[in-house]
Amino acid sequence: MGNTDGLKTREPPSFSESEIKQMEKLILEKKDELLDESLFQKLTEEFNLGRAGNKAIQMEQVQGWFQDKINQASENTPSSPIASEEMLPVSDTSLSNNAPESSSDLHKGTKDKIPDITELEFEAKSSRDGAWYDVAMFLAHRVLASGELEVRVRFQGFGAEEDEWVNVKKAVRERSIPLESSECRKVSVGDLVLCFRESSEEAIYFDAHVLEIQRKLHDIRGCRCLFLIRYDHDQTEEKVHLRRLCRRPAY
Repeated sequence: MGNTDGLKTREPPSFSESEIKQMEKLILEKKDELLDESLFQKLTEEFNLGRAGNKAIQMEQVQGWFQDKINQASENTPSSPIASEEMLPVSDTSLSNNAPESSSDLHKGTKDKIPDITELEFEAKSSRDGAWYDVAMFLAHRVLASGELEVRVRFQGFGAEEDEWVNVKKAVRERSIPLESSECRKVSVGDLVLCFRESSEEAIYFDAHVLEIQRKLHDIRGCRCLFLIRYDHDQTEEKVHLRRLCRRPAY
């Protein structure tokens, strides 16, 4: 992911569903202690104990997750009656159908629907690098002249400077699901998967399709099967283990 200042990368989604639920519970129970670094360090150590075979996380990532939640809460607290579309929450589904084109309100000709973020978790595709990132929140929405809907997203773990407008139909979907060792049989040749790609310059998730599967006996380390995948964005191929794959919820 590049710009005129040089190469810039985003860290991949770092936390499992159970870890996120635990942190969300702490926000409610220990609101006054969330600036205590000892709490972040304790959580980091606890999470890493359960991450056998997976990439360890850093205390700064845990601290950043909580800071994002605190920032979101403050952003959602109205301080003045600003009428800008940038400040309108996309979760407000009871919007007027008589809004002019390109406002944040919808009109009757809109082809796409705003995701119901109260029920599902989402990921969005960045136009900057073509990779998928977890959505922390939907900030606003607008209708293009074509009638297509775009939403402005805040990516999980990133600040406002990384917010993007993305096409709802093409670049927003329900979050992909990490695969456990016992679930390798759920992956078949031809499947669309989300694959973690790590190099010296990037560590992010891209869409890929499964070309071949070498089934192997599982051992104490878990699934040892090998999956030959082809990345959709650049057509390169790679053999990967299951731990680098996420499946689509529709499977």
